[in-house]
Amino acid sequence: MLRYLPFLLIIGLTIYAFIDCLNTPEDEVKHLPKVVWVIIILLFSIVGPVVWLFAGKKRPVPGAGGGFAGGGRRRTQWVAPDDNPEFLKSLKDEQDGKDGGRGEQP
Repeated sequence: MLRYLPFLLIIGLTIYAFIDCLNTPEDEVKHLPKVVWVIIILLFSIVGPVVWLFAGKKRPVPGAGGGFAGGGRRRTQWVAPDDNPEFLKSLKDEQDGKDGGRGEQP
């Protein structure tokens, strides 16, 4: 069983790099077109996936506010609904709409 481990690791790395390449938007791919990266990953089983992981994709720069090096688009951070003022306002407006239609009786 141990003798199959290197082959399984190579196959796993290739599958991971292939799926990562397919899911990466075209504007975040560096150096070559995406189709060429897919071919490199599939033809060169060890070198292709490793090169893709280290050089084929723009990576977030630490401390840059979630943006990408080279002036890429900025990603916004997710906010929980109970901390989101817009969501809380929409709940309040919805509640006011329900109360306004029937009126309050003492």
